[in-house]
Amino acid sequence: MSARALSFGAVAEAYERFRPGYPEELFEVVMTYAGRPVRTALEIGAGTGKATRLFAGHGVAVTATEPDAAMLAELNRAVPANVTPVRASFEDLRPGGTHGLVYAAAALHWTRPEGRWSKVAALLEPEGVFASFGGPVQLADPAVEESVRAARAPFLDSDEIPSPDGTAPDEQMQWPGTELQRSPLFHDVRQHVIERRLTMSAPDYVGHLSTISAYLQLPLPTRLQAFDAITRVLPGTVEIAADITVHLARRRPA
Repeated sequence: MSARALSFGAVAEAYERFRPGYPEELFEVVMTYAGRPVRTALEIGAGTGKATRLFAGHGVAVTATEPDAAMLAELNRAVPANVTPVRASFEDLRPGGTHGLVYAAAALHWTRPEGRWSKVAALLEPEGVFASFGGPVQLADPAVEESVRAARAPFLDSDEIPSPDGTAPDEQMQWPGTELQRSPLFHDVRQHVIERRLTMSAPDYVGHLSTISAYLQLPLPTRLQAFDAITRVLPGTVEIAADITVHLARRRPA
């Protein structure tokens, strides 16, 4: 697992405070696709439990796996009794019981590609559902976005994570749907976008940036300089585009 993947524990409290949660519509999209009751789920890279709470809140018994102790401690503060936290990376999970749903919330890109889909399939019941969802948080106003990009440029070229398989941004099917379509272990691959606009204060937006892995890789003095430069060009309140792209697939029967 890369250093970027394990960088979030140092800002676990900020992650919980500033990262947006997940809307009810996401649960509805996944359950409508499943087409049957889902009683158990395994979550890959649960973080502080933002998606965990959504699914567990609807009665799904969630096994929430997370490799970072600080993130898991934050998760433990506010999850229902039907959540079983497990400190483990996806790669360290051992074969055991299967689940009706395996999902990853803005975490799948941190897993190693070798054996990824065979392990997911092994964790799923036949015709069980895999779901991956997330997306970048971007400034909705192009002028503000350009001002922030210019302010950030001396410190960081980009704060985005490129597609793990090189899929171009203008392709209709995005990763991981592209990999799922190529895998013989899955079928009925679908992509769904939940459009979302949020408003936050400038300090909260910078707080959100403080949880982005690209910034966390900068030396602390450089990171603080970048945040100071960005703060100076922000209006008091910003609108952000935080669309959620959902990828869904079913495990083929053995």
